[in-house]
Amino acid sequence: MKRRDFLKASAAGAAGTAIAAPALAQSSPEIKWRLTSSFPKSLDTAYGAAERMAKQVADMTDNKFQIQVFAAGEIVPGLQALDATSTGTVEMCHTASYYYVGKDPTFAIYASVPFGLNARQQNSWWYEGGGEALGNEFFKRFGVVGFPCGNTGTQMGGWFRKEIKTVADLAGLKYRIGGIAGQVLQKVGVVPQQIAGGDIYPALEKGTIDAAEWIGPYDDEKLGLAKVAKFYYYPGFWEGGTMVHALVNLDKWNTLPKNYQAILTNATANANTWMAARYDMLNPTALKRLVAGGAQLRPFTSEVLEACFKATNELWTEISSKNADFKKSIDAMQAYRSDEYLWWQVAEYTFDSFMIRSRTRN
Repeated sequence: MKRRDFLKASAAGAAGTAIAAPALAQSSPEIKWRLTSSFPKSLDTAYGAAERMAKQVADMTDNKFQIQVFAAGEIVPGLQALDATSTGTVEMCHTASYYYVGKDPTFAIYASVPFGLNARQQNSWWYEGGGEALGNEFFKRFGVVGFPCGNTGTQMGGWFRKEIKTVADLAGLKYRIGGIAGQVLQKVGVVPQQIAGGDIYPALEKGTIDAAEWIGPYDDEKLGLAKVAKFYYYPGFWEGGTMVHALVNLDKWNTLPKNYQAILTNATANANTWMAARYDMLNPTALKRLVAGGAQLRPFTSEVLEACFKATNELWTEISSKNADFKKSIDAMQAYRSDEYLWWQVAEYTFDSFMIRSRTRN
């Protein structure tokens, strides 16, 4: 190559680089968001999923996209996280959508409903079974878009001062349980109480309530509930696999560069897997400690489960007759549940049942 031609080629290359650099900078702007959580910092797994997500977003953008996480109460109370996001007070929140059934019962379906989906099925329905399209079509009405950002797995039934053997034992029971599950249990005589996590212990200790549910052994141990109620029931049939969402203000989401949207989507998915894995690791040892400390582990009887299952289906019929959004979502979820449990009956359940019976033989 002649010297003159080489210089021309070098100049053209330099010009191309100069043009590309601003384009790259524009696609990676410096953005700072705030996220309000519905959980206190003391619940390191429920709260920690948002921190993990935010760290990954920062790491994948060389700290150009930063999300600052605030615990419940630092900006707004935990149960106002959706409102703060919808109005733009914060750009996003980390919450369980069933907290907002007072606005519309349809919210519950995308977190967990009584006798709904387990954790894997909830993820499957969201990612592959049409749940994401249905959920975000609904969330859009409140100015947000949702991303799975954690799952507790099946929760426990909670702590009771007395044994629950029959449906009659539920009559008049003041039980800390909120949302749509509370509406189901109200049909079988329970008096549901909506109490924040940090207030459960003193309410049980003083006798203001007779029973309370939270999440599972690890978090329940942190709250000290075994000290004030000794009967520990399972399963939490109203939360077979509770999905926790990162809800993002829709206008803010639409202004994000496409690469930041992809990064945020993947970071929430990672946190979704992490929360489930962490609870699966922490709950067994916590349960052993609770039982060793005197907790009396009890299953809900078939009579109680059957009565609550009947009450659940009655409630779905009542709500569906008045709420088209709810009917559309609950019908889709239940159809998906039917096929899922056909498969689980064949493979997952039979394998797990054998392994449970065999776990002490190796």
